[in-house]
Amino acid sequence: MSRRTAQFFLIAIAAITGIVLLAGYFIPLPFLVSLRSYLFQLAIVLTGVALLVGIINLLFVHGMKVFRLQTGALYSLVLLISFAITFAVGFLFGPTSEWSRWIFDHVQLPVEISLLAIITVILVVGLIRMLYRRPSANSLIFLFTVVITLVGITSLPWIESSLITEARSWLLSVPVTGGMRGILIGIAIGTIATGLRILAGAERPYEN
Repeated sequence: MSRRTAQFFLIAIAAITGIVLLAGYFIPLPFLVSLRSYLFQLAIVLTGVALLVGIINLLFVHGMKVFRLQTGALYSLVLLISFAITFAVGFLFGPTSEWSRWIFDHVQLPVEISLLAIITVILVVGLIRMLYRRPSANSLIFLFTVVITLVGITSLPWIESSLITEARSWLLSVPVTGGMRGILIGIAIGTIATGLRILAGAERPYEN
């Protein structure tokens, strides 16, 4: 089979699959609905297999790094030990057991909170540097927003103002919500455009 023929079959499979899925949503035929459900289940199974392959590859790469004592071997060893403990607890006691919740509450959650705190500090430092180098109206607005948000969520005994709290609530409910909805709409439009390009054969991610 030539390369052009193989490309044609890949494009045809992707286009037919996408058309069947879309038709299963808009045309209420039992056959199309059943076929759509089957394709979704197949996609879930393939995603799970891909995730398993990715995990095996991750363990292999970090295991070889520890075995060869390469740079960062200590971090790889910590990752392997953490994975082994988490997998053993989930496999023996279940993902909703007390031990699994303990790992989530005392390991994963503090790590995520610490990362968010670091990101906040980095944003503030970056904002200060931006104001020092290239002050502009946008940077001043961003600084004002950051100050209002931080003061509004921080419980300080010498700063208690309902005006600041209301300003923070307004920022979260109006501009922030509007921005999030705009981002989601943009993602949806981009997803639709990418899907149409795949159906038309202009984009071929399945060939990589």
